Amino acid sequence: MKAFLMHRDRDFDLEQPLPPNAEALEQDLELGTILDAMARGDDFLREVARRTLLTGLADADAIRYRQDVLADCLEHPALARRLYEVAIEGILTKRQARFFWYRDSPDALLAKSRGMLRLLADVLVTLRTVADEHAADVRSEGLTELFARFQRELDDAYLRRIDRHLDALRFRRGTLVSAGLGRANRGSDYVLRAPRERGLLERISPGGPPSYSFAIADRDEHGLESLAELRGRGIASLASALAQSTDHILGFFGMLRSELAFYVGCLNLHEDLAARGASTCFPEPRPPEELELRARALYDVPLVFHLDSPVVGNEVDAAGKRLVLVTGANQGGKSTFLRSVGVAQLMSQAGMFAGAASLRTSLSSGVFTHYKREEDASMTHGKLDEELARMSELADLIRPGAVLLCNESFASTNEREGSEIARQVVRALVESGVRIVFVTHLFDLADGFHRERGEEALFLRAERQTDGTRTFRVVPGAPLPTSHGGDSFRRVFGLGPASADAAACIRLAGADPRR
Repeated sequence: MKAFLMHRDRDFDLEQPLPPNAEALEQDLELGTILDAMARGDDFLREVARRTLLTGLADADAIRYRQDVLADCLEHPALARRLYEVAIEGILTKRQARFFWYRDSPDALLAKSRGMLRLLADVLVTLRTVADEHAADVRSEGLTELFARFQRELDDAYLRRIDRHLDALRFRRGTLVSAGLGRANRGSDYVLRAPRERGLLERISPGGPPSYSFAIADRDEHGLESLAELRGRGIASLASALAQSTDHILGFFGMLRSELAFYVGCLNLHEDLAARGASTCFPEPRPPEELELRARALYDVPLVFHLDSPVVGNEVDAAGKRLVLVTGANQGGKSTFLRSVGVAQLMSQAGMFAGAASLRTSLSSGVFTHYKREEDASMTHGKLDEELARMSELADLIRPGAVLLCNESFASTNEREGSEIARQVVRALVESGVRIVFVTHLFDLADGFHRERGEEALFLRAERQTDGTRTFRVVPGAPLPTSHGGDSFRRVFGLGPASADAAACIRLAGADPRR
């Protein structure tokens, strides 16, 4: 039996390798905050969520299949959690089936497998009951087909047959084994036989058919061991088959738990976001060639868990644009916006909801980040060398259709050199089919692209009101030659509103106001 809740036609692979840039994605996009919310302290939930988020889907139909299952889970959270609990209950039967016969023998294997199968049969009955009670409540293909399989394959006749077999495996009437004679008159070809049912006349008639028999004395230990060995040879194949059947059922419960773990994690995250007043939506996935990115009230999901107040969302329409350049005031929300784009892309391709009122985005061949890093503590490389090395590594990994998020890349050198390096890198990647969202303070870079590619790129600017107040929104706007660093200076030194004498601020900083 298969679960098929994560994919329409295959199992979820919990061992699938993570992308080479997984660590950078977790660090730059603060995915740990999302994973912690999904896990709620459960390491297994966290690992499943991590692998699902970092190894997204590249097919729109597969994403919608997963979204539909998640929609059912969001509508019936108690059902999803109940199924997850039943899956865990099935796995735990391996611990509950305790036996004190530890000898490595067919009898021990048979006894243990029979006990586990008895417990597993009870859990299968529970699954069938859940399916009967809720089959009419779900609409997604994944859950509808799963419940139909439960009802079809775990019908009453199948469950009764399990009970009969388990009862027969107790061998209350003894064990009937046939064998032949091999070399040196040794036994061979041992086969376990079903005991022949005697009719009523045979049972009430005195005597019976002629037969040969022998008895073993109570104190004949060697004789008893020999008889046990003969019995073991007869039931060995049965014990092995029963153990394999038990492992198969345990494997199903393990897979069911793994696939349901993703949806339970999504429920946890959705409940936490709803409790904080953050809205969510199911993104509309589009083919990569459409270059689609349109969103209303797009917000940074990790930021929700760090603020006591509601987060600010952004409107963005980058349809048909391979390059989005974000400039503007310091501490105006540029990096937050960049992170919101990356997180939304990952959540969309994982089949999750996204942090927005609405979102329409093209599928990507991968999400990559190039963020500024702290100084190399070993002093082996300079910051620019380190940035160039990381970009070279990304160039080897990145493919057409990928999304690259750059945050202050190449700002570790002077304006002219940093702009020229970034310009060449961006041009090469855009021409190779990569979509780029680039946050920068390099005016030369942003202004150059604005003059050269004004129609081909989208230019956003962190919004700043006339008194210096940040709205933490990004709005369409051409690059400006200033990042309004004086606002931060006045705020830190308490020099009043933005109307304060800027030259006086500069003098306090020890600079020449004429420059």
